Amino acid sequence: MLSAKATRITLFSFATPQMRAFHMTWLAFFVCFFAWFAVAPLMPVIKGDLHLSKAQIANINIAAVGITVLVRMAIGPLCDKYGPRLAYTALLGLGAFPVIGIAFAHSYTSFLLFRLAIGAIGASFVITQYHTSVMFAPNVVGTANATVGGWGNAGGGATQTLMPLVLAALLSAGLDRALGWRVSMLVPGLLMLVMAVLYWRLTQDTPEGNIVDLRRRGITVESGKAGGLAIFARAAANYRVWMLAITYGACFGVEIFIHGVAASYYVDRFGLSLTRAGFAAGSFGLLALFARALGGIASDRVARRWGLDGRTTLLFCLMVGEGLGLIAFSSVGTATGAVVAMLAFGLFTHMACGSTYALVPFIDRQALGGVAGIIGAGGNLGAVAAGFLLKAVGRLPATLGDLGLIVLCCSLCAIAVRFPLSHKQAERRSYERAVAERRAHLPEGAVA
Repeated sequence: MLSAKATRITLFSFATPQMRAFHMTWLAFFVCFFAWFAVAPLMPVIKGDLHLSKAQIANINIAAVGITVLVRMAIGPLCDKYGPRLAYTALLGLGAFPVIGIAFAHSYTSFLLFRLAIGAIGASFVITQYHTSVMFAPNVVGTANATVGGWGNAGGGATQTLMPLVLAALLSAGLDRALGWRVSMLVPGLLMLVMAVLYWRLTQDTPEGNIVDLRRRGITVESGKAGGLAIFARAAANYRVWMLAITYGACFGVEIFIHGVAASYYVDRFGLSLTRAGFAAGSFGLLALFARALGGIASDRVARRWGLDGRTTLLFCLMVGEGLGLIAFSSVGTATGAVVAMLAFGLFTHMACGSTYALVPFIDRQALGGVAGIIGAGGNLGAVAAGFLLKAVGRLPATLGDLGLIVLCCSLCAIAVRFPLSHKQAERRSYERAVAERRAHLPEGAVA
């Protein structure tokens, strides 16, 4: 099997296929995440315009992440079969239509259906992680996966801050609130269409070329198969995949749950204006600019000494910090205290997300798409479960405390992920080869 994976991240380069994939994946995911949650900070306006009840809003929040579970499971094997370039382009192009379409919703039912369809673009995360996993070597793949995931996730924070500003600009131009939020939704939809064109033109599937072309020439690519159900079945038979799906549900699921409720929470509980609530909620998402990458970097660092066992132990510790932080956040009674507590538990949450996907490339290289898809779906399933928990409990502070306890229980799944000695030895050899290759290309006197 050919391999030309990058052994270093040259951050300010766009010259190689690996670095073009790095930058285009996080940009595409940023746009998708921005569009996915663009409605959330506008909900205080939308619920008045459409006369939505609390139960209907809860259903809308669940719909936003529910369909993503299925699409994430499907998109991974599609990456194995057709390549991430085609999968991402199609998702961006098709996903733009419900984002734009929601501007034309005039009832709860139509709004709910569009919100459900928009949830499909959350599958973009799986393609992002797949693409960097096949582009970067074992010594930096955790950092690459976590960084592009984190920078892309920052779109969730940006939309909390920017969409209220877009609406405010439209209102100052003379539009009323009912029309303003609708016109605002055109912005993320159009950005997705532009990104679809750029992704198709500027990326390729692997360092050697596009997957379909390589197979046509008889060249074996990393997945080793043509993708589809066989890849999914192989991934589903690995218990480690399901353990990490649970841990990802307990960290990324919490993350997107917070994205969906934070702005309304600050408005309803603390009486903040829509713009100030947007800035408060946005601070949580903007942690992803560095915190998720920090989780991946830490995972790569501990792997130098402790290998795969070090990666799983790190994930366990981060999830314990997240769970304790959530419990503390649930009892805060002031807006300032809530923001501080949210940033504290958010740091552990984002780092745990990065640490999880720093493990993904090492679970089963022959079923990478299926592994990434199932674990990614677990994240959304966690968000759906959190939504139903909120409906059952009825109060967000109590729900957050319960989530903290659940996260602490789920952290045990990280410890349950163990690998055979032969697997760990093979990955250690791959890691050392990547480090040796990196050192061989360093200028004389430089430190790896």
